[in-house]
Amino acid sequence: MDRFNGFRPALGVLRSFKSSSYFAPPLPRFIRHQAFDVGFDQEELAEARKWRQSLQPASVPKGVTSFSRSSGPGGQHVNKTESKATTSWPVSQLVSFLPKLLHADIRESKYYSKRSDCISIQAQTQRSRTANTDENHQKLFEELQSLYEKAVPGESSPDKARKYEALRKSANEVRIQSKKQLGSKKLFRKGSGSDY
Repeated sequence: MDRFNGFRPALGVLRSFKSSSYFAPPLPRFIRHQAFDVGFDQEELAEARKWRQSLQPASVPKGVTSFSRSSGPGGQHVNKTESKATTSWPVSQLVSFLPKLLHADIRESKYYSKRSDCISIQAQTQRSRTANTDENHQKLFEELQSLYEKAVPGESSPDKARKYEALRKSANEVRIQSKKQLGSKKLFRKGSGSDY
């Protein structure tokens, strides 16, 4: 049986379909010749980078912590004391602490609770309430670091910035020249009264 049901696509079409470029098309020239941070507001980038430099575990907001009985290790101790710590941070509270570039990303956190619009983290690995609470704060600190790394591009060095600027200018000149050639070709066709 003919698997193409009578229709046999050209071999070149099949090859282009199978090529990796079909699934990952090359970036437009104007994007390929830009530094990673060129599309960002420079003031917001500066604010975010300054915030990251000053970020420490102790500077993370405390949030609200409640305690309950743990199911973790500790034998009879976990059945007698409420050592499991659940710490919550309303997004509205965290937004005032975070740089603007992270405002949207905080709701993409794996700890985000849509129902209460907050970040909620639990710990029950320790027998101590204080230790579990500290673990929650450390987890939030690490999560904020992770969100920052995903949202904020690394700073381009002066040499790299000059390189991208030179590439951008070169690409722009090529683009303008190409448009001029196309315009001349159209003008020629119009004058000759032919489409060829």
